[in-house]
Amino acid sequence: MTTVLIVEDNELNLDMLSRRLARKGFEVIPAMDGEAGLETCRRALPDIVLMDMSLPRLDGWSATRALKADPATAAIPVIALTAHAMEADRQKALAAGCDAFATKPVELPALLAEMARLLERPDR
Repeated sequence: MTTVLIVEDNELNLDMLSRRLARKGFEVIPAMDGEAGLETCRRALPDIVLMDMSLPRLDGWSATRALKADPATAAIPVIALTAHAMEADRQKALAAGCDAFATKPVELPALLAEMARLLERPDR
């Protein structure tokens, strides 16, 4: 079973996305802020991370940079999730180390396709 870490501080968004992914057969691990996301990722080593960018305690950009700098988590794909849909926001997320970028509200079919693409990469 593919494990997905969702780092999201909005409880409604976290619950909705968690339930939708669980129905698709994913094991979902939640984290409510960037620091918890880092700790959980290092401990659980999920297959993929869905990272909100606007998080308390440690924002998603900083959390992603830390994950990508750690050899134990560097190869785990990270998809940025954000309500900020401008090209500059996408570039900022990619520069921080995110492997892909998705806007909120989440369009589940597109997110699932992006997750599948990243999970099939040979460098994983």
